[in-house]
Amino acid sequence: MGLVAVTSPLPGDALDRLAREHRVRLREGPPLAGDELAAFAAGADALICLLADKVDQRFFAACPEVRVVAVYAVGVNNVDLAAAARAGVWVTNTPDVLTEATADLAMALLLAVTRRVVEGDRFVREGRFTGWRPDLLLGAGLAGKKLGIVGFGRIGQAVARRALAFGLAVLYHSRRRHPEGELAGVQFVPELEALLPQVDILSLHCPLTPETYHLLDRRRLSLLKRGAFLVNVARGEVVEEAALVELLAAGHLAGAGLDVYEHEPQVHPGLLPLANVVLLPHLGSATRETREAMASLVVDNVLAVLAGKPPLTPVVGPGAPGAP
Repeated sequence: MGLVAVTSPLPGDALDRLAREHRVRLREGPPLAGDELAAFAAGADALICLLADKVDQRFFAACPEVRVVAVYAVGVNNVDLAAAARAGVWVTNTPDVLTEATADLAMALLLAVTRRVVEGDRFVREGRFTGWRPDLLLGAGLAGKKLGIVGFGRIGQAVARRALAFGLAVLYHSRRRHPEGELAGVQFVPELEALLPQVDILSLHCPLTPETYHLLDRRRLSLLKRGAFLVNVARGEVVEEAALVELLAAGHLAGAGLDVYEHEPQVHPGLLPLANVVLLPHLGSATRETREAMASLVVDNVLAVLAGKPPLTPVVGPGAPGAP
């Protein structure tokens, strides 16, 4: 029987299932990093952590017994993957199970910001609705517009399928072409700078890597046409948030729907007063079904490794050269 350190309670009964086979050390509290995380996981054979928990070289040096770090997320940018590979530790994530929920939320943000849904809700609650008017809270229609998708993996392709149903044309940029997702109305654009000026709405679905940090910096954001919208359910650090605030406040961009932030959980103060911005607290995968499926998958990964088997969804592992 091994010891599994878990940095947060998880939805569903997956941790109960884990506790039937191994000891579980569970905590509730703010994210951990460095020495604090290592102290919490001391003596553990496995770590289940959230995206906000920072698993670095110091952790692997201080916790040599750990055989697997199971991240409760698709992204694993909180883990030093090269250090994990050098230490011979499996790192796993939770792909697939959150694809549909995250794509749904991207479309919800897209519709909310283009049709001014949150503004309308506030308008009614504040008692300002006195009757129908032809010019009341006019938004932007979707039919015939162009949606640009940056990152065309599982989630990006799921968003494209939804967008086509709304009459949007879809252009996408990714590190490689994905012919399997190129339905009628979907076009690959190899250069990001060529994509940006063409689209009416830009939706971000790329992972956070050293190459994608501030991928949408001031220069590239400025390439978006005047009146364009931005949706981000990927990672906040992909966008230079200060530049985004300036372009929104100046009216160059018509609006933004954001589920993630550059310095999460802190939100740039310049975003808060902007009526044309919809702000959510990282709800991309926040359906009961999805979050329980994610919990089940992280537990299945841990159980497999502690039983001497490969995990179901490895990112790196023993013998791997480092970050993928």
